[in-house]
Amino acid sequence: MDQTGLNSGPQAITGSEALMLALKAEGVETIFGYPGGSIMPVYDALYDYTRGPKKAFDHILVRHEQAATHAAEGYARVSGRVGVAIVTSGPGATNTLTGVADAMLDSTPIVVIAGQVPIGALGTDAFQEVDLVGVAQPISKWSYQIRHAEDIAWAVSRAFYIARSGRPGPVVLDFPKNAQVETVEFKAEHVDFIRSYVAYPKLSDEAVQQAAELINNAKRPLALVGQGVELAGAQEELKTFLEKADIPAGRTMLGLSALPSNHPLNVGMLGMHGNYAVNLKEQECDVLIAIGMRFSDRVTGNTKTYAKQAKVIHLDIDKSEIDKNVKTDVAVVADCKESLPAITALLQPASHKEWRESFKPLDEQERQQVIEPAIHPQDGPLLMGEVVNAVAELSPDDTVLVTDVGQNQLFSTRYFKYHHQRSICTSGGLGTMGYGMPAAIGATFAAQRTVVCFMGDGGFQMNIQELGTIMEQQAKVKMILLNNNYLGNVRQWQDMFWQRRKSFTKMLNPCYELIAQGYGIGYEAVTDRKDLHAAVGRMLATDGPFILECAIKEDDDVLPMTPPGKNVDDMMLSLS
Repeated sequence: MDQTGLNSGPQAITGSEALMLALKAEGVETIFGYPGGSIMPVYDALYDYTRGPKKAFDHILVRHEQAATHAAEGYARVSGRVGVAIVTSGPGATNTLTGVADAMLDSTPIVVIAGQVPIGALGTDAFQEVDLVGVAQPISKWSYQIRHAEDIAWAVSRAFYIARSGRPGPVVLDFPKNAQVETVEFKAEHVDFIRSYVAYPKLSDEAVQQAAELINNAKRPLALVGQGVELAGAQEELKTFLEKADIPAGRTMLGLSALPSNHPLNVGMLGMHGNYAVNLKEQECDVLIAIGMRFSDRVTGNTKTYAKQAKVIHLDIDKSEIDKNVKTDVAVVADCKESLPAITALLQPASHKEWRESFKPLDEQERQQVIEPAIHPQDGPLLMGEVVNAVAELSPDDTVLVTDVGQNQLFSTRYFKYHHQRSICTSGGLGTMGYGMPAAIGATFAAQRTVVCFMGDGGFQMNIQELGTIMEQQAKVKMILLNNNYLGNVRQWQDMFWQRRKSFTKMLNPCYELIAQGYGIGYEAVTDRKDLHAAVGRMLATDGPFILECAIKEDDDVLPMTPPGKNVDDMMLSLS
């Protein structure tokens, strides 16, 4: 201040407070984190920014740093914004790496900010020192060490730009303690261009014309819809494209809510445990249009025989995905929010009724052999499919489905219904058990929507400590515990491919009712199907978190299934 007592210019503040202002400038509202020694100056600054006149953020104290990243992922997937996690150095930082890798494979925009020892101590094996930038670099879009307070504004803005632009992904900022306590005259920066980073490739008119020509001449076109459509906010552009050219569309697991379940051109879920007709028809179509998906091995099966009869059009924002797994005839490298309308403008209105009708006998075969027995069994123990179906029937249309990984994931994604965009959170590429509960916590802070989370007894226990976060926040997560006393997916593979040698997949489980009581969370158990719908209704009517434990048939198997390494049309409707 000058002699008059008025501000004469920017005031020097600590690097920790500069971080608060930089996060505020990026529009951050919710932070998931866990404090510790090397991030303590940041948490001291955060104290004032979570209460009182400076309040800018809600901070959610998780019980484990891995959960902070998964909660940030759930928040990002539902809100469409960048999720933020703040942790300390050493084990606090390394605990986030599973979440960082998960976010990288699933293109989820998060920023992880980790404390670090002062730069003068780097390389001395100081207490809780780890080379976070080096460790995180292969599994993140960008990892960077903020060595001085003067770099904070630039680094944070750059981090958020990289995380959310182009193909989204995780960014890791390593924040040494000296930079947290140094003073700096803060001025917010706005990074929206990096010379070496092309977030949005220029759309090729020639590629658009070539794609449109192939589609206009197609007799049996098939679209494969991935999460890229949702990341681009191109759901309406997708529907216009499909409807004009009358193209049936399958959806990847992460792309399930990009097209409503009840849309007439939706022909089901792709992949190893997807729907029968769409998987077989990939081997019959003459033009295959991949939109914002990466031809995962779980979709293609044996790539040597995959869709060899088809001309392949691949729409993707990431050039590195082109020809990586499946050879492309026409590559349209751009944001599909831009490329879909450009192609649609050149399409001739078409009708492919005979082609679409050819899916129906296969759909009916799956319905009779798999779906009806799974969701409407006549006797015996409860099945996962019927539990998912009951929850889907009674939940509001805008419900967010969160899953853990395993059979619970495969049953719930198959039998849930999707009516609104950004309605699914699941770990696709990394397949992270323990993802479900913290991701569901993040989802509850992203939108005022019902959040249901399906978990198996294995995944439930991997991050069971987050019941403490749910208790403290009263996060309205409806947890459906599908308890079969097995690591079910591994058990199924052991039965199918390993001579039924169930090596360490049987689980001795705790009393979940007592655990729920300990955390003050509502609980009910269902062992008889006559009680199922009423129990689901009570769970959904509860104003707060709830655990619904369902005693599931131990050898309930997920079908259909394409055995690993087999052709996509080798899909089995039964195990006999």
